[in-house]
Amino acid sequence: MTGAKTSPTRMTPQRVAVLRALVNCSDFVSAQTLHARMATMDRAVGLTTVYRALRALQAAGRLDVVRDETGERLYRRRAADGHRHYLLCRSCGHSRPVDSDVVERWVEQTREISGFVALEHTVELTGICASCRPAMHGSAPRPNAKAVQADQADQAEQAEQAEQGV
Repeated sequence: MTGAKTSPTRMTPQRVAVLRALVNCSDFVSAQTLHARMATMDRAVGLTTVYRALRALQAAGRLDVVRDETGERLYRRRAADGHRHYLLCRSCGHSRPVDSDVVERWVEQTREISGFVALEHTVELTGICASCRPAMHGSAPRPNAKAVQADQADQAEQAEQAEQGV
């Protein structure tokens, strides 16, 4: 049937392919970058299909989305434990999750006080990561141990999910 709409929660073969391709991405990626990567992985789908799949996966809560400095949407597979906020390097695009409990509590309090329902929020945190920051006093800054552990845990989780086929 032409013109039929697909439910955002239905996992079409194209959505599965896009989600699997995102497993291999350690940082946020644009739709164009993901499309190009998929073409090299023998998972070729049209760019329009990639955009549609990303929108549907976002609506289904399977992706986290941020915007870069130009306003372009960047996508990353959502961790199993749900919604997160990220700190994104404006130089290289590296990202890492940040503790956002205070933001989530504020959103919940605002919902209760205002009477609004289905509240959504966006928090954009950008900066320059330690790798991109110019060396200070002749030595490069050391990465935060908790940040390194969080990145390693994310990568391990993504590898495990890739082995399970999703």
